[in-house]
Amino acid sequence: MIEDISIRYLDSFADKTLNAPILIEGLPGIGQVGKLVAEYMIQALGAEKIGEITSLYFPPQVILDEDGTARLSRNELFLCRTPAKDIIFLVGDHQSTSGEGHYILADFYCDVAKELGVRRIYTLGGFGVGHLVNEPRVLGAVNRPELREQLEAAGVMFQRPEPGGGIVGAAGLILALAVPREIDAVCLMGETSGYLVDPMAASSVLGILANLIEIPVDPTNLNDRAAEMEKAIENLVESEQHKDEELSYIG
Repeated sequence: MIEDISIRYLDSFADKTLNAPILIEGLPGIGQVGKLVAEYMIQALGAEKIGEITSLYFPPQVILDEDGTARLSRNELFLCRTPAKDIIFLVGDHQSTSGEGHYILADFYCDVAKELGVRRIYTLGGFGVGHLVNEPRVLGAVNRPELREQLEAAGVMFQRPEPGGGIVGAAGLILALAVPREIDAVCLMGETSGYLVDPMAASSVLGILANLIEIPVDPTNLNDRAAEMEKAIENLVESEQHKDEELSYIG
């Protein structure tokens, strides 16, 4: 029987001794910015899956794999070991469907981070502005004022009152819930329209994150996707303008 929340570590992760670990959260959200960045880094760095998380707080649906097999929704942990530090990635299918679930899951993720000896958490997301953005900024939030200077030096923007409505979901809650566990936490948000999957915003976040964690990540493929999206948006805008001109002429 499924539990409220459960985690299963793979047998290959029997030795949980980690080297100065950090955790990067990239769950689904606005523009899928955090998800794009985290999953791209997993592939680029060759991170290996170490665990699965299932929960009653995920949507009541199953995921169909490519062969048509149904499985429960889940979030996953991946690990990349480097000489300087180990990087844990939290990615997956869903966030919670309820406010209560958001709190409980975020608290659980912080428990996992504490158990694994994580020293700093980076949460990733999109900052929806409701319009197309040509050069996305990266906005930030921290759970200790002392962390702000390092982020600003890396190019992260701190502008009140942005984000005006606060940060919804795991990307925000983890910051606050990490405080009593004495874990530093940082949120990086790529500016995005919020209407489309946004590799342009993801590319902006990736550049700053790679700088902050001092781990080189080749952004070529993500930049290519961003360029393709930018061209598609340009074509869409031109098409809409052409339609407006035609309607104006007819009127």
